[in-house]
Amino acid sequence: MRRLPEPLVHTVPAFTFEDGAAFAGAPVAYRTWGRLNAAADNAVLVLHALTGDTHADVWWGGLVGPGRAIDTDRFFVVCPNVIGSPYGTLSPLTVNPATARPWGAAFPVPTIRDTVRLHRHVLDALGVRSVALATGGSMGGMQALEWAFEVGEDGAPYVRAVAPLAACGRHSAWCIGWSEAQRMAIRADARWNGGDYTEQPEAGLAAARAMAMVSYRTAEAFSIKHGRAAQAGSDAFAVESYLRYQGAKLVARFDANCYLRITEMMDTHDLARGRGDYEAVVASITQPLLAVGIDSDVLYLAAEARELAALAPRGTYRELASPWGHDAFLIEFDALGAILRDWMAEVEI
Repeated sequence: MRRLPEPLVHTVPAFTFEDGAAFAGAPVAYRTWGRLNAAADNAVLVLHALTGDTHADVWWGGLVGPGRAIDTDRFFVVCPNVIGSPYGTLSPLTVNPATARPWGAAFPVPTIRDTVRLHRHVLDALGVRSVALATGGSMGGMQALEWAFEVGEDGAPYVRAVAPLAACGRHSAWCIGWSEAQRMAIRADARWNGGDYTEQPEAGLAAARAMAMVSYRTAEAFSIKHGRAAQAGSDAFAVESYLRYQGAKLVARFDANCYLRITEMMDTHDLARGRGDYEAVVASITQPLLAVGIDSDVLYLAAEARELAALAPRGTYRELASPWGHDAFLIEFDALGAILRDWMAEVEI
């Protein structure tokens, strides 16, 4: 296994959340590929999902790289890490200077807009004057949509095109329900202790991940991959072993308080919040917008992506046919690459 480069870290001297929570010294982890051009306008933002990180060339390797749809020979690609993540950005793991201990459960709930505003500091520090495209899947798509409302120094939109994949313009009750069920599993762990735990609540976090994995796939996908087969050398069904493995895998690399805060951040997502009527707010997005829905996605429904494209004046809808459900945006690279290439050529990105 190749060793991944350490992310770069930019520290924002002072940053305030929408709810008024203030931080002195807010770190942001990020990675870049390619070079910023002389006009400083060839940046592409690649934005990660819930438990993702800055290594877009790994989890989106089929789309990001030389000659790929997001061509690092043409674009200056930036992948910043979200607030709340355990991978180097301001989060419950960050030390609170008032206590000299990690923030833990005292870390306030951020919003998607907080993350976008924090990431803007990184782009400013890198010298980016405008962004050619903001794109990502799931929570990454939520961020891409919020970037549509950022303004440049000249008063024009800072981002010239947005492409949310398998995402929505506002988190539905269905998605909030899935998130809360996962949070309940974490809080039910005997080690939870109101979030002030000394040992990771592993059972609860693993159960939360198992729930999430079910929502990311489909009945057809589980049937194709697992069926009713038994796990070799075990009395368990293969699908049971798969979910336990996924739970243990996340426990080894994530943190329970981080998981809670990021899912709560996703629940704040609503383009219309504080801006007016939802339909009118989406209609105010003047940039080219590509909304990709996945026909089998049971979490972020294709109908939500279709609605985004219908409401946006320069919206385009493309549907990805896949048996893999929501996770298809991390699997179907050939099909997604073709969709992105065609649309990017059409809108001259």
